[in-house]
Amino acid sequence: MNKTYTIPFSEGLHARPASQFVQLVQDFDGHVQIDKEGKRINGKSVIHIMTLGAKKGDQLTIALTGEETAEAELFARLDDFFSA
Repeated sequence: MNKTYTIPFSEGLHARPASQFVQLVQDFDGHVQIDKEGKRINGKSVIHIMTLGAKKGDQLTIALTGEETAEAELFARLDDFFSA
């Protein structure tokens, strides 16, 4: 499953929100990939997320690969995270 989000944070996806994102997805048993303008990274790594240089207003496509019910639950949590 894929879903696209717009970064709402004034400071972008820097250290604190990147760390919060990883904490949110770390228990997901599948793969989490983030794509920004063709650059795809491991969404469970703070360092990889930081390399995106994602700023407020940038769009990220998040791809989850795993059990469907768990994917839906995680996307519901990500909806809340990105609506901050």
